[in-house]
Amino acid sequence: MKGLTLKQLRYFTALAQYGHFGRAADACSISQPALSLQIKELEAIMGGPLVERAPREVRLTALGEDLLERSQGILQQVEELGDLARRRTGAFSGRLRIGVIPTVAPYLLPSIIKSLPERYPNLRLEPKETVTQSLVHELLASRLDVAIVALPISTPALREFALFDEEFLLVRPASDADLPIPDAGALPTMQLLLLEEGHCFRDQALSFCEITGGDTRPVMEGSSLSTLVQMVSAGIGITLIPEMARAFETRSADVSLSRFNGKPPSRTIGMVWRKTNPLNDDLMALGAVIRKIAEINRA
Repeated sequence: MKGLTLKQLRYFTALAQYGHFGRAADACSISQPALSLQIKELEAIMGGPLVERAPREVRLTALGEDLLERSQGILQQVEELGDLARRRTGAFSGRLRIGVIPTVAPYLLPSIIKSLPERYPNLRLEPKETVTQSLVHELLASRLDVAIVALPISTPALREFALFDEEFLLVRPASDADLPIPDAGALPTMQLLLLEEGHCFRDQALSFCEITGGDTRPVMEGSSLSTLVQMVSAGIGITLIPEMARAFETRSADVSLSRFNGKPPSRTIGMVWRKTNPLNDDLMALGAVIRKIAEINRA
């Protein structure tokens, strides 16, 4: 199609993702008027409107939905051509866009960034921290190469590589250190602090506590594990944290940590990437390296 460019397709998929011209422009590192002009030119090429413009958001038209599906496939294939070229060099190098969930990033990502250059001196990491749903979306849209998340993801297009398992710990005020450890059934009756919706760790904690979506008990929410632990330190309630967060989150908090009796709650942390990625073998090798880094980090 004459005049159509990959740049326009990238701008359009960004607009579809963010649903807002300003946010999409920021993500693409261009001005909002420039983004708007590119979308108008794309609409002229396609022969009709691609989005419905509202004051605070944009919605895709039927034509826009069709174009989005095809654009994502085209952009993914272009990215994979680049990966194929990298694979031909025989060395894992260049940029690697890696996403990490917030309940892993502060505790593992610094060690990865520090240690990987020893094994891959020509690999340039571009990390991003966000929740699982966003990471999966960006992987499928070829805006990320790999992500570190809690498994399973169970998305047919993605390959999963387990890194390690870890338990959840109970965090209580220091004054409660000598009290009996409650079982899972008792936690819903207590003032339980949880991460806000969108975090997979929240869902895992709710599952262990047997709290369903229809439960009307008030649950206090926080945006980070650090916030939750500090609230517990102030005597507000109790919470759960993954074992890898133990040293980092409790060093300045007046709290007690306990392991649960019986079968403890736990999660599996792993890497995921597109099955079609030509760098599959390199990513498998990278996973083995990150697994060793995680073992050292958790020792």
